[in-house]
Amino acid sequence: GEMIEEGTLYIDTDGAKVGQVNGLAVYSYGEFMFGKPSRITAQTFIGNKGVINIEREAKLSGKTHDKGVLILSGYLGGKYGGKTPLALSATLTFEQSYSYVEGDSASAAELFAILSSLAELPIKQGIAVTGSVNQKGEIQPIGGVNEKIEGFFDTCKRKGLTGNQGVIIPRSNVKNLMLKKEVVEAVKEGKFHIYPISTVDEGIEILTGVAAGKRGPDGLFPEGTVNRKVEDKLFYLLQEQERLRKMAEKSQDSTIS
Repeated sequence: GEMIEEGTLYIDTDGAKVGQVNGLAVYSYGEFMFGKPSRITAQTFIGNKGVINIEREAKLSGKTHDKGVLILSGYLGGKYGGKTPLALSATLTFEQSYSYVEGDSASAAELFAILSSLAELPIKQGIAVTGSVNQKGEIQPIGGVNEKIEGFFDTCKRKGLTGNQGVIIPRSNVKNLMLKKEVVEAVKEGKFHIYPISTVDEGIEILTGVAAGKRGPDGLFPEGTVNRKVEDKLFYLLQEQERLRKMAEKSQDSTIS
């Protein structure tokens, strides 16, 4: 844990930032396994019509991991695409080049970072995330849940527990919890929190403090909700894409004549 203490791992455990979330990874050191937070940032911009393109890169190694990206685009297309094609590009950057012990255990965190970027709603940095997600937006179990929680708890403790910090975990991992006494005590005293979730909507509400929103009879998400903000942004990106395409066609026409 020296790296965190030296501040070379720039982990925020307080405040809120748009498009940035603390994911959790497990590293093995011989027989010893430990969890560490790893910052994930998302940027979203106009893509090609009908395409959701998501790219991942690790800052230090420049390595890309394609596994699970199709699930993220599948979720976005299914939840918001509906009747209109989307035109979205997103990049996900891992601040650390660690390879995840289990492939998709960061997919929920990645999705939350993308949703935050699209909705322009900040994510609470004191709440870290572990869990994988499927195309239906269900949060699925992951390995190393205890190490991950303890790793983030230790990071927060070093920087100072605020009482607002905690970890989002898959509800299906609750049965695997066997945390060290210090963490159990902190949770009992309300100094640290564990949030079990089953859906993406539950998670984004905890991270942003804003209601996720369910589609109404009019087919729209309620005004001011996370999902409404995301859908509005996706519609805006599609319109911008169309506008740019028309401009490009016009300029081509004028060069031909």
